[in-house]
Amino acid sequence: MVELINLNKARKARARAEGKSQASGNRIRFGLTKDQKAVAALEATRTQRDLDGKKRGD
Repeated sequence: MVELINLNKARKARARAEGKSQASGNRIRFGLTKDQKAVAALEATRTQRDLDGKKRGD
């Protein structure tokens, strides 16, 4: 006997799996932890402050 398949549930499960794989790819491409973002912001401010300190007067 053939097992019955609910097509609506199968379609939703496939869409959910595709969404999870896309989310995983986005986490790899765009994901930074909060700490990593904070460190990057501190480095950017430090660099800008150093550059401003080395400016020559006009």
